[in-house]
Amino acid sequence: MTPSSSPTPSRWKLHRRFVPVVFAFYMAMIMALLMCATIVGVQTGFDAGYWSRVLSAYMLALPVAFCCVMVVRPFVMRLVALTVHTGH
Repeated sequence: MTPSSSPTPSRWKLHRRFVPVVFAFYMAMIMALLMCATIVGVQTGFDAGYWSRVLSAYMLALPVAFCCVMVVRPFVMRLVALTVHTGH
């Protein structure tokens, strides 16, 4: 690696033990944004202040969604195991 080149992307990746937390974070980010955008639009309309209201709601929704995903993940994993064949 030359001094001017940047480090490889894999060098910046987290260890695989963080997969459940990273998954929960990304899932919470996406779902909270989609839900906030939908609910704000339905409740207050799509006018000039729409994105401001969405972001305001998102600031509360994201941490709540992240905590919820972390709490319900074990239960959901059990439900998946009960309903999906894992054998060959």
